[in-house]
Amino acid sequence: MFGLGPTEMLVVGVIAVVLFGGNLPSVARQFGTSYAEFRRSLGEVQKQFRMAENEVKSSFDPGTLDDEDSDADVDDFDDVAPAVPKFKPPV
Repeated sequence: MFGLGPTEMLVVGVIAVVLFGGNLPSVARQFGTSYAEFRRSLGEVQKQFRMAENEVKSSFDPGTLDDEDSDADVDDFDDVAPAVPKFKPPV
């Protein structure tokens, strides 16, 4: 857990007992609820990012284009000429 070995966890436990003493159970409970709330809000943020990513992916999906030929394949777009004229350097 967190890359700590048994001896490091023992040292952290002893320091916690020295610092918090009799209040250790309430401090641990508060830490647990704060950590759970943090994880919950982090999950919500990740969910929002996934939703935004899916929206962006679906907006670039050629199958969802709104034109008269709704069953066009991706290969159909290869034959379209560019809208900008080709650059010709001066002679």
